[in-house]
Amino acid sequence: MNTFESVRSFVYRNARPLDLARWQYHFENGSQAAVINALKYYQNADGGFGHAIEPDCWNVNSSPIATWMATCILREVGVAEGDIIDGILRYLESGADFDEAQNQWLNSVPSNNDYPHAVWWGYSEGGELMYNPTASLAGFIIRFADKSSALYKKGSEIACEAYKFFEKSVPFGEQHITACFIELYDYCREAGVELFDMERFKELLITQVHNNICQDTAKWAVEYVARPIEFFNTRDSIFYPDNRDIAEYQCEFIVSSQLPDGSYPVTWSWWNDYKEFEISANWWRVSFAINNILYLKNFGKLLS
Repeated sequence: MNTFESVRSFVYRNARPLDLARWQYHFENGSQAAVINALKYYQNADGGFGHAIEPDCWNVNSSPIATWMATCILREVGVAEGDIIDGILRYLESGADFDEAQNQWLNSVPSNNDYPHAVWWGYSEGGELMYNPTASLAGFIIRFADKSSALYKKGSEIACEAYKFFEKSVPFGEQHITACFIELYDYCREAGVELFDMERFKELLITQVHNNICQDTAKWAVEYVARPIEFFNTRDSIFYPDNRDIAEYQCEFIVSSQLPDGSYPVTWSWWNDYKEFEISANWWRVSFAINNILYLKNFGKLLS
């Protein structure tokens, strides 16, 4: 059984309906509508998302990070309008889970502590938010909100503040923050908006991604480190030229690191006593499988 077929078997045996719809969308002519329909079950009445859509946090209530994860799935399947987007905008406009002092959405929320979660999603007051996921959510607003609305003005203001933070902070080592700024850049480009020097932003992102990617590939399968797939998955990416060799190696790694059951290893723990981690780890294995096969597909090496 080749890489694709063994992954496919694992996905069908283990995927949540949402991830199965993602798999079918990318590889079996599945519909965008099926992904949206599955995604809606994670959306709350306030328009935000919860219900363990982020597998490491089982909070049923809406949170910025869970809502951000939903926006990533919408981007993945090319959703550009509809009630699900309107709901997210409503949640972001509501002021819920927003830190006025830092002018950012919270990275974790108090109600996280009431549900199984990884230690990093436990809530405690204080600390610098560093624009994860705020940079991406501001970009979402710029891309989808009415340009005459107060929400659009707020999103633009936050985006400008985020860019100033990024400009003075590069290079730094946090891959998730980097990913949020890549999304801000992409949203602004798609919206045709230039709130700041986009060429300079692009140059900084290229530098940051190159510095974030772990060059010691021996660590990839056993430590929580950044690889090319965390930032891009096509040769058309602005990040490919500066990371050509290691991006090509990612294809080899995907094939060689596959486990006997068709999945891929999870290289972290929750660092607490919640037994739900084992369920979440399996959900992550499905997500890794989808992302890895999509990477191979985009690099023309799906059956290699």
